[in-house]
Amino acid sequence: MHNQSPVSPQAISLWFNEAEEARLAGRFDTAQALLDRIIVHDSTHAAALYSRGLVALALDQLPLAQRWIERAVQVEPQPPFFDMLCLVQIKLRAFASIVHTARAGLAYQPDSLALHYYLGVALQLQGRAEEAAAVYRTLIELKPDYAQAHANLGVVVKDLGSLSKAEQHLRRAMTLDPSNRGARASLSQVLLAAGRYEEAWPYFEDRWANFVDAGGRPVSQRPELPWPQWKGEHPDVEGGAHGLREGGARLLVLPEQGHGDSLQFVRYLPLALERFAQVGCICPPSLRRLYEESLCARWPGLVMLDDVLPDVKEWDWQCSLMSLPLAFGTRLDNIPTPADLRAEPRRSAGWRTKLGALARPDLPRVGVVWAGGHSGLTEDRARSLTCAQFAPLFSLSRIRWISLQKADDLAKRASASTKAYLTDWMDDVSDFADTAAIIDNLDLVISVDTSVAHLAAAMGKPVWLLNRFAGCWRWLRNRDDSPWYPTVRIFTQPQRGNWDEVIERVAAQLKQRYEPGITYRSFVR
Repeated sequence: MHNQSPVSPQAISLWFNEAEEARLAGRFDTAQALLDRIIVHDSTHAAALYSRGLVALALDQLPLAQRWIERAVQVEPQPPFFDMLCLVQIKLRAFASIVHTARAGLAYQPDSLALHYYLGVALQLQGRAEEAAAVYRTLIELKPDYAQAHANLGVVVKDLGSLSKAEQHLRRAMTLDPSNRGARASLSQVLLAAGRYEEAWPYFEDRWANFVDAGGRPVSQRPELPWPQWKGEHPDVEGGAHGLREGGARLLVLPEQGHGDSLQFVRYLPLALERFAQVGCICPPSLRRLYEESLCARWPGLVMLDDVLPDVKEWDWQCSLMSLPLAFGTRLDNIPTPADLRAEPRRSAGWRTKLGALARPDLPRVGVVWAGGHSGLTEDRARSLTCAQFAPLFSLSRIRWISLQKADDLAKRASASTKAYLTDWMDDVSDFADTAAIIDNLDLVISVDTSVAHLAAAMGKPVWLLNRFAGCWRWLRNRDDSPWYPTVRIFTQPQRGNWDEVIERVAAQLKQRYEPGITYRSFVR
């Protein structure tokens, strides 16, 4: 085997300086070639290994960046190497690896603010709230004016059940950093969960600061639009993008967040028609048929639009769907009634025929959803169960169990052991209009906090909501009813992660509702 000719330390130092100059100037090909030459001659040159990782990071080669920096750490465990490795792993969403890296780095630099912060974030995003809270408190001891540590701790203690402590930390973060829109957005959810709606809605306007996509990556930019936002003004007096329009002003409503959010807040569209000559709603395809059949047929001034921005000249004002509560001055005591969504009669009759052809058509029909969508999100892991966890309910044989579960990954599909208890036609369901037609033929829906619960409740069906501990703001705290939906009954976890107790309570209530020995006739709307 041919051995590399020895190279003087002076030459390697010169190459490294040239590589760093090239890297900092953005000439990454040159930097990479020089660094590779150094590493060939000195595979333990920690600075070159680290810089090679920085080049890969700059080129968005994240797995490669991680490998190079890990090699640098093995050779020479310098605190900055651990910092950068954590940053790369955050971009890779490798949260378990971040915990390992940060803790290893803290052994060398116990007072590192960056490593404590990365550790807290990684634990938080894994749903390990108690551990994350402890890390953030340590971070605040090291740096009492660390605004983002206060903001993150506020979110964590909210998830641990304390709205008052969450508010304290979030307001402290806002005092330290008035530009922290994420803290304002988090405070809005604390205030909403406490029912303090009038205080909350203005802060809720910063919610984009905390948005993430389906994979959990930040999406923090509020859309730039050519129309003024409607905030409750009289549109024909104030005028919009085009001044006063003959025939009345027109409002464009934009979608945001998930299907459940749309189903909850679509109730505001008919109200907006009392102020505007026409209301257009950009609508996801999965909801469009339902809304057109349920709403547009009753309110001709309401139109559903494709998921693209329309011609600027057609509209005068804009408002995001979830900003409508602010525009209408929504309080706990004046929440509008649900939208009264309806199934199309012929479609409902088709599903009624299929259900009626099953054995024991007299059994009560109960629809079930055990998991939400967006599996990559921490909140989805907290709100979702496995199908197997529903087994104690499925063992109640005097109920016809109807699956309403759509799965975004295979782990959420019905397990082999529970399929025998379920009637599952969801592969034949293409959108929410189909789901509504099935729900129209059910007596009860039992669901985790996901869109089907909103749909069934907006249809006026009894809904038993399985709610995680310290759950979403819309269900408030310490309530088993909802001011948003008269037919919802809430079953909340008594402790984080304890679904067994919830299922036991639901099973007991089902036995009480559908007692053995009684013949039932399914509800048909």
